[in-house]
Amino acid sequence: MMGKNELRSYVRNMKKQHQPGELAAMSAAICGSISHDGRYQGADTLLLYHPLPDEVDVRPLIDEAYQLGKKVLLPVVVGDDLELRIYRPDAMAEGAFGIQEPTGELFADYDDIRLAIIPGMGFDAQNHRLGRGKGYYDRLLPRLRNAVRMGVCFGFQYLDQVPSEPHDVLMDIVIKE
Repeated sequence: MMGKNELRSYVRNMKKQHQPGELAAMSAAICGSISHDGRYQGADTLLLYHPLPDEVDVRPLIDEAYQLGKKVLLPVVVGDDLELRIYRPDAMAEGAFGIQEPTGELFADYDDIRLAIIPGMGFDAQNHRLGRGKGYYDRLLPRLRNAVRMGVCFGFQYLDQVPSEPHDVLMDIVIKE
């Protein structure tokens, strides 16, 4: 089995083999699947993320959920942690790593979150997640006790096996295209 850093390199190389249009089409298909999922439809408070250029683009879901009146939360990098802020389209600014982050109200009632859509470098059939190596989500995920943890990835990021450690939090489901 490859180590985590080898798997990250493998996934980065796979991403480079796909044109932006291909990744956009796969992202749209993933968003469509999620939009029709009962867990998404029934969630009044949900966590999403503003994507890096090589991640599944869930911005259509952010917009849709906001338009539906759901409470949309996005993470903000603060030091070594992620804090959650309530999304409003008119309250965004560039933050760490060039990611658009909300500048609105801080959200700390983690038990109210019903669905958390989580990016990753890779996932496997046992619902293990391979992150980027900074541990941001490793520190956030244990706080999401009532949320369905939904990993999202492109099909080539769905790996045979992701190395895991005792502190790793499994996804409840992985949506891929």
